[in-house]
Amino acid sequence: MSVNPVVIPVAIFLAVLLAIGVWCNRSLRRSKNFQRDYFIANRSLGGVVLALTLVATYGSVSSFVSGPGVAWNVGFGWVVFAAPQIITGFFILGILGKKMAVLARRTGSLTVIDLIDARYHSKSVAVLLALVLIIFFTATVVGQFIGGAQIFAAITGYDYKIGLLIFAVVTVIYTSSGFKAVVLTDAVCAILMLTGMFTLGWSVLEAGGGLSGIMQTLSQTNLGDDGISNLFKPDAGGSLPYTLLFSAWLLVGFCTLGLPQSMVRCMSYKSSRNLSTAMIVATVVCGALMIGMTLLGVLSRGVILDKPANGTDAVIPLLIVNYMSPVMAGITIIGPLAATMSTVSSLLISAASAVARDLVRQVRGDAYLSSMAPAASRHFAIGVTLVLGAVSILLALYPQDIVVWVNMFAFGGLESAFMWPVVLGLFWSGMNARGALWGIVAGLGLYTLCMATGFKFMAFHNIIIGTAAGLVFSVIGAKLGQQPSQQIKEIFFPEKI
Repeated sequence: MSVNPVVIPVAIFLAVLLAIGVWCNRSLRRSKNFQRDYFIANRSLGGVVLALTLVATYGSVSSFVSGPGVAWNVGFGWVVFAAPQIITGFFILGILGKKMAVLARRTGSLTVIDLIDARYHSKSVAVLLALVLIIFFTATVVGQFIGGAQIFAAITGYDYKIGLLIFAVVTVIYTSSGFKAVVLTDAVCAILMLTGMFTLGWSVLEAGGGLSGIMQTLSQTNLGDDGISNLFKPDAGGSLPYTLLFSAWLLVGFCTLGLPQSMVRCMSYKSSRNLSTAMIVATVVCGALMIGMTLLGVLSRGVILDKPANGTDAVIPLLIVNYMSPVMAGITIIGPLAATMSTVSSLLISAASAVARDLVRQVRGDAYLSSMAPAASRHFAIGVTLVLGAVSILLALYPQDIVVWVNMFAFGGLESAFMWPVVLGLFWSGMNARGALWGIVAGLGLYTLCMATGFKFMAFHNIIIGTAAGLVFSVIGAKLGQQPSQQIKEIFFPEKI
């Protein structure tokens, strides 16, 4: 039985990830504080690893497939839409990085929910956000599994379910080795994502007759009434309203402050020097990857002239299959698979922490967690991770359209729910539990309602409505509720005492 050459580089990649997982698992068994090591890697991340894990978590299979596919269709305007992503790493680490790290150590917090609970002392807020995190993260994991398996099947020719089981099971196994395994494999994945982008870019330029040949083709494609190609217009000839472009600065720019999978990385680095290094590296890598892949989507219009029968998501797979040698195709396919696996592992470990630590703390109390034997604590946390992973794999085996919708919706939903409780909680001493609860319910509730009904305000993305409602009701609730205790102010705002 002959082996498809495309699969060989992928097999090596998966073996490396498994080896990292085994090594981290052995280290975890020697841990003196299992929960701290399992959920936050003993706050030991260096600057480069912190940057790469942040970028790899933020990038997903859509960064390699859906985004470039849309760019193929609408042109350089989608590059403008993607531009806010350049600031993501710098913005998150610059605003949240220092304060979250200091307060996490001061309060002994190991998760984002831990820190929120320490700030508000509200079981309702902590449980609600933990449930939001579990539901949205699990749905997103399923969507990532589906997308990764589909591109694997399209490029290798193997059955969808075989591809899914291979890379999904590997992801779940190494994720069960804890946060250290997640961030180290994220770093590897980020490097391979860049590698895949560069190999794909070389093939696009070669197949399109160089940059000048591609630009000549683009200039004669999708012409507007003025005789100028709509691919060169910021609004894509009306296909991209400026209100939607503005929304991008919130959805994939400023509001990424509300993504809990990014927040937890702000609690896990060693020193301020590591934070400074990470801010620079993350900006360079995230900018290169997000803008680079989107730009390749536009340039691929000079190679693939007609819209694929399976839609624009098929553009990148068609490029890899038809214009690359089997070995180069195998190297390139690692890019989207790495993006999928790094996102999945980060979401999965966070969802596991929400069950194994956050919900248990709220239901049974700190004393129960402290009384658990080290072996029991380890088996429980790993078991929860494996169960959540298995459930996600089972759902992905039989994909439904609703899962895809929830996956797209979850990004803005997490921002609507988490941003104001965290940002206002860290930087406004008057913020309280009632403000946090009202902001979560109003922001997430209105965002969900608008997305479900298809309501649009002047073509803005509904993240505008979700975050605006969350802010307004957070402030109103804070003004009407009881002020934070002196003890909370001494911990979170000692400079104002």
